[in-house]
Amino acid sequence: MIGVVGGGIAGLAAAYRLRQRGYDVQVFEATDDVGGLAAVYETAGDDIEKFYHHLSKSEETIVELAEELGLGDKLQWRVGKNAYYVNGVVHPLDTAWQIAAYPHMSVYDKFRLGMLTQGIDVRGGVPDFDAYDDLSEYENVSIRDFVVEHTTQGVYDNFVDPLLDGKFGERKNDVSAAWFLGRVRFRGERDLLRGEILGYFDGGFRPLLDALVEAVGRENITTGARVTGMETEGESVGSMTVETESGTETHDVDAAVVAAMPNVLEDLTGYECDIEFQGAVCGLATMNESLMDTYWLNVAHDAPFGSLIEHTNFVPKERYGGQHLMYVASYVQGPEEELWQMSDEEVESLWFDEIESMFPGFDRSAVEQFRIARNPRAGPIYERGYLDMVVPYDLADDVAEGVYYAGMASEAQYPERSLNGGIVAGYECADRIAKRVDADAASTVADD
Repeated sequence: MIGVVGGGIAGLAAAYRLRQRGYDVQVFEATDDVGGLAAVYETAGDDIEKFYHHLSKSEETIVELAEELGLGDKLQWRVGKNAYYVNGVVHPLDTAWQIAAYPHMSVYDKFRLGMLTQGIDVRGGVPDFDAYDDLSEYENVSIRDFVVEHTTQGVYDNFVDPLLDGKFGERKNDVSAAWFLGRVRFRGERDLLRGEILGYFDGGFRPLLDALVEAVGRENITTGARVTGMETEGESVGSMTVETESGTETHDVDAAVVAAMPNVLEDLTGYECDIEFQGAVCGLATMNESLMDTYWLNVAHDAPFGSLIEHTNFVPKERYGGQHLMYVASYVQGPEEELWQMSDEEVESLWFDEIESMFPGFDRSAVEQFRIARNPRAGPIYERGYLDMVVPYDLADDVAEGVYYAGMASEAQYPERSLNGGIVAGYECADRIAKRVDADAASTVADD
């Protein structure tokens, strides 16, 4: 039997791939539900994720998985309108004309930024279409140095720097240009006449999780089951210790996939990962009126949140019983930050004071419900030298034969984390297990 630690998207993907190949698999999820960061709230219509989700066109593996599970027709590609709030004004940045009209960068600034987003290096006057293909070349370069050299100081000061403040706060100068380039590439699919093209499933991401659970087999997934130990026999993994409501269980395993945060991996195996993570505080407002016309609003000034994401300007409000749904999102760089220590009521008051200041016509009484989700490890801090800290898929050399890692510190989540990356990581571990088992079988046959 192959044991999988964690019932998030990566753990389920690994189990799915292994089940496809005929292996006996058991997934152990410590919480009462699968899904991890894709957990949901109920609404008057479809469920909605506690932490905002959508797909970019670059996320091909999750699209292929959806088609395999019979959900291909439920994936809708829509225009996700983007804007930038600067000095009291919402500036749409969807079409070429809106970008050209943006007043806080010069024409030359916008030209240089546009070339960068298209992957073209125009330094020296001769366009280089391959300059940004190898992201590792920029792994040890700061974003400030990279943007100033490859575009202009104006692009950094008036466009990039405020975005970094909202994303990484005081850690922004530690983050590598490789992450920035990867982010540009990840979110690079754009219709210049309409805007960015993003994907979302009818019914949200929960139907995808449900279909994945069915494909794995509900009998092969145990929730409320925390793996507390992993034992080796000689140089190979041999068993897992699992705590459930019924008590302590021991399961013999031929291989183990840890599809969880690296702190779980360290607790189970002693493997230390130096990657640091940032937390997220994400609120969902249910409103009887809309706040704005855009889907994703980045905020340039020093607000107590980084962005406002009005989901029902992306997916029609009719899917949610006619209610308007808006995320208020903020990252924290550590549990000592004031926002993390605030109560939900204090966070709500702080955030909506700011929203009313930004949008004087907005009436707070329009908010019928406000729910807050928190996660202390929502995503990695992609600091310079990150690639040297990535946890390998196969930990035979570092831990024991048969131990694999598919969590958020894996290579598949570089240079940007995503649900697609979780699926890729799960597949990578499953493929390595299958290759190892096949090799062992071939060796046994040869010996016989």
